[in-house]
Amino acid sequence: MKVAIIGGGAAGFFAAFSIKNHHPKAQVVIFEKSPKVLAKVKVSGGGRCNVTNGAKHISTLVQGYPRGRHQLKKMLGRFSNIDMINWLRERGVATYTQPDGRVFPVSSTSQTIIDCFLQEANKVDIQLQTKAGIQAIEPVASRWRLRGQSSSQSNLFDKVIIATGGGQQHTFLDGLANLGHAIVPPVPSLFTFNLPDNPLRHLAGVSVPLVETAIQGSKLKASGSLLVTHQGISGPAVLKLSAFGARWMHAQNYHFTLRIHWL
Repeated sequence: MKVAIIGGGAAGFFAAFSIKNHHPKAQVVIFEKSPKVLAKVKVSGGGRCNVTNGAKHISTLVQGYPRGRHQLKKMLGRFSNIDMINWLRERGVATYTQPDGRVFPVSSTSQTIIDCFLQEANKVDIQLQTKAGIQAIEPVASRWRLRGQSSSQSNLFDKVIIATGGGQQHTFLDGLANLGHAIVPPVPSLFTFNLPDNPLRHLAGVSVPLVETAIQGSKLKASGSLLVTHQGISGPAVLKLSAFGARWMHAQNYHFTLRIHWL
């Protein structure tokens, strides 16, 4: 069995690991359009990589997902955040849990996670192809051809997994719709806030350990640390809001009033 995975991020790699775990003889190829794989893992958690959450129960964990929590609850029953921590430990990567629940490698560097993933991919014989963007997927009899690479028979696959995230071009999404998939238009999530004529610019770099944020005219609220940047504000208290309010903010064209309870 030949399996193509489009997207060389954390999701693509873990899909590949799962396939090789259940079908050791499968030939698995990860296609990544950029020169490097796991680029977002590199920058996540401020370069430390918050690999998962330390919640003890799945019912607690799913409360952190703004969309799809009911579907995720069943999936997390198969492989949970605790399984992720154990998976890393079995491969020599120790982790620690912060008071806010975020889990980081003890090394406090995302490169530790990247090295672990690359070593595992090499160990189970997963092929990596970088600078290999895929423009379309075409059915050929009972198999699939990836267009954007060579059209030779070597690019025919039995299965294709798409793990590209939300930043795909409309032409690629339209192609998936033509194959029968229902497409929900993606919008940004987990983003920082820019403030017009940023009145806090002189405080750039200042971090406040615990604030409460809320968006006026909505039910959106969050709490956590906050970081003042040159452009605006960031940190968990902001990123949580942008995740849970992603579609609401998009509908407002990203113009709204933010309230911050600093105390």
